[in-house]
Amino acid sequence: MSIAVAEPTGGTKSEVQKILAQAKAEGRTALTAPEAKTLCELYGIPIPQEGLAASADQAAEMAQDMGFPVVLKIVSPQILHKTEAGGVLVGLKSADEVRSGFQTIMDNARRYDPKAELLGVQVQQMLKGGQEVIVGAVTDPSFGKLVAFGLGGILVEVLKDITCRLAPVSRDEALSMMYVIQVAEVLKGVRGADPVDRNALADLIVNVSRLVDEVPEIVELDLNPVFARADGATAADVRVVLDFEPAPPRYRPSEEEILAKMNRIMQPDAVAVIGASAEDGKIGNSVMKNLINGGYKGQIYPIHPKADEILGIKAYRSVKDVPGDIDVAVFAIPAKFVAQALTEVGEKKIPGAVLIPSGFAETGNVEGQKEIVEIARRYDVRLMGPNIYGFYYTPKNLCATFCTPFDVKGRAALSSQSGGIGMAIIGFSRSTKMGVSAIVGLGNKSDIDEDDLLTFFEHDDNTQVVAMHLEDLKDGRAFAEAAKRVSKKKPVVVLKAGRTSLGARAASSHTGALAGNDKIYDDVLRQSGVIRARSLQDLLQFARGIPVLPTPKGENVVIITGAGGSGVLLSDACVDNGLHLMSMPADLDAAFRKFIPPFGAAGNPVDITGGEPPTTYRNTIKLGLEDDRIHALILGYWHTIITPPMVFAKVVTEVVEEMRAKGIDKPIVASLAGDVQVEEASEYLYDHGIVAYPYTTEMPVAVLGAKYRWARAAGLL
Repeated sequence: MSIAVAEPTGGTKSEVQKILAQAKAEGRTALTAPEAKTLCELYGIPIPQEGLAASADQAAEMAQDMGFPVVLKIVSPQILHKTEAGGVLVGLKSADEVRSGFQTIMDNARRYDPKAELLGVQVQQMLKGGQEVIVGAVTDPSFGKLVAFGLGGILVEVLKDITCRLAPVSRDEALSMMYVIQVAEVLKGVRGADPVDRNALADLIVNVSRLVDEVPEIVELDLNPVFARADGATAADVRVVLDFEPAPPRYRPSEEEILAKMNRIMQPDAVAVIGASAEDGKIGNSVMKNLINGGYKGQIYPIHPKADEILGIKAYRSVKDVPGDIDVAVFAIPAKFVAQALTEVGEKKIPGAVLIPSGFAETGNVEGQKEIVEIARRYDVRLMGPNIYGFYYTPKNLCATFCTPFDVKGRAALSSQSGGIGMAIIGFSRSTKMGVSAIVGLGNKSDIDEDDLLTFFEHDDNTQVVAMHLEDLKDGRAFAEAAKRVSKKKPVVVLKAGRTSLGARAASSHTGALAGNDKIYDDVLRQSGVIRARSLQDLLQFARGIPVLPTPKGENVVIITGAGGSGVLLSDACVDNGLHLMSMPADLDAAFRKFIPPFGAAGNPVDITGGEPPTTYRNTIKLGLEDDRIHALILGYWHTIITPPMVFAKVVTEVVEEMRAKGIDKPIVASLAGDVQVEEASEYLYDHGIVAYPYTTEMPVAVLGAKYRWARAAGLL
């Protein structure tokens, strides 16, 4: 039996407002059980038959009408956790048991909280059978309303097997939540148990998500347990927590407004350097040199209160003295002078300011940062920073930074919240010859943050993949919305620092206590189609490798290796990265066996053994590329004199290029084990569009897995 998905009506909204008004008038921050029951009924959330009894006799009468057994629960605005108060009795099978139970619960509640207002006892039809799950919702400071699903009942706080999504969720998203919890198999039925009605559960999740999305006053909601059966799903207990003090709305320009400003900031035709200097060692001097020596072709306007020219370019006392338009102003002055200079930037109608100076919120100067944000809002200026290294945009030969210049052009855009991580990005890019379209520092993120960058990179033809290091999200919901949109077109990789949370936020619901900060990030990033990197190395290697690999056309992965040991490790890495090792069809198995020695092993992995000549590698790799049933190849190479590393690299490259000329282009990654010559061979392979690494079986498979995760999320598989 599937639940109807609730469609709110004017009557529904009116009933909800009556309930909220009553709670607010009484100064309550939680709904009573009868009020919560009414909300559930309005939004199509199934609950058992129940009623509120003010006396023991009334409770017994209700129980007889419902049919035994029944459950009794205390009803009090002050007692949210009923079990802790001794306010729940289950399995009562007669009228006498109900009368006695009524008195027991009332006595327990008075002892638990003598000041609590006791409205009576809820008499509830006892549900029989089914799997206990939890459905709930929390309000996160960054992401807003989140709906949660997981294993319920008494083990919920022990196993913490829960997953979250941004509310409201679609039906498909609700269904997907049932497959990612650790005990997903339990929902399918184990040891003779019937599978649960997933459609009914999905409808219930959707209805809960709509309820919390449409009623902003609800900050936490628990349905625990929900009994999921083969013929439906019913919430046995409902808890609703309210907050009548809405959070102030966040500053959120439209997509068009963001793009208009970001285009001028990232691709400027004229740059002003406020604090430009002719003195070596000054930040303003380094910025000027980077702009000039980097080959920037636009106008450069040095701003200095006394100088007539700097590095051969005419200087101006103020941006207001510059005769032409300016697209972006780069600040290289102490924090105490920023507010005045920013006011002049606003009066000049410059759309963007890049604030290199430190000395704001990161040092405790929160008020100073608020002041510059207020100035920026007043004049409609977008701020990058403060406390940043600046940014690079290579298609314009633009190095608006005091760090080392960088000019290797490519299609990877990277950003970091940290200057140190920014320098690691620059160094890695230079070392690996990874071309980039942009490298951007975000620092304190007083204004411009990751969703602004995503909006720009989405429309930037020079960018093919976006990789971001972040420590927090100022507006997680805005980021998630942008990432979900962008990841349909381009891979988005995120390294979220601070994964090891010290504990979940204090919350009065099971859902709130279970939804730890990093778990929320993990779930929302997945919902948004983002590839999550677990380390800085992952972030950088994914940014480098994902654009090199063609998009796979299916899930079947085959390993071809010259060493059985590497085949085992590569297989493990496939499992770790969610890759599907193809079950080898008999005819394909026989075809591989024609090329490998009798003591080798076909199947998957295909072990050609280490003593084989280059022709064996050539023939097996060519077969793997030619067969339409194989969608991606993983190569494991073992250094031998018979097939030296560079011979292997050139053989692989020749076969791959031969196939590409025929229109066959599949993802292919390689792991090379051997002496130092494998380093040169790996570099040669990478230069020819084959993602290859020496000394590791994990990294090439991780990059392939990242490409697959993106392709799945983008709906390409």
